[in-house]
Amino acid sequence: MLREVLGFSAQETADMLDTSVPSVNSALQRARAAVEERVPERTQQTTLRALGDQTLRKLIDRYVDAWERCDVTAFAGLLAEDATFAMPPLATWYTPRDTIVTWASHSAMSGAWRWRAVVTTANGQPALAFYAWDEGEAAYLPFALNILSLSDGGLVSDVTAFIVRSTEAPEPEAYRNFPSQPMNERQLTGTFGRFGMPDRLN
Repeated sequence: MLREVLGFSAQETADMLDTSVPSVNSALQRARAAVEERVPERTQQTTLRALGDQTLRKLIDRYVDAWERCDVTAFAGLLAEDATFAMPPLATWYTPRDTIVTWASHSAMSGAWRWRAVVTTANGQPALAFYAWDEGEAAYLPFALNILSLSDGGLVSDVTAFIVRSTEAPEPEAYRNFPSQPMNERQLTGTFGRFGMPDRLN
């Protein structure tokens, strides 16, 4: 960061970090190699343009439909083989596709929870505001804002679901019925509120 982003010289960087110039240069070479290895050949925006609006819309509609029907098979068919599914602020994340599907079939898409989704965008990428059915409120209440990344083949390669329910319960059992957890107002405001999403769906 000091060298590539802030523009400090190797000597200045070494002085700030109390290390040597060769050490700084070595770290920079390793960092460049790591970035080169991890950054995809095409940006997400390039991939979305190549897919086109019509294809993208059909894919998103199929994704929403699979979730709202808790159709695990249809969901699996939309995932790239090396897909990832993360749910911040939870540290848990799932990969590859088979592991995601196993999790979904025993948890979020087991049929115990009911879903509705509103389509939006985040930083130019497709996003979905997911709502979970609340029996007491007789309405669908905010659960997570999902940001989708797509592969060149038109499959979902990464899902980052920003959960807006409390993750403070220490016992794992609490998350077997995650939609029953109370709302995290700070995260709700930072996601659903910032994107102008409704506070409930009937």
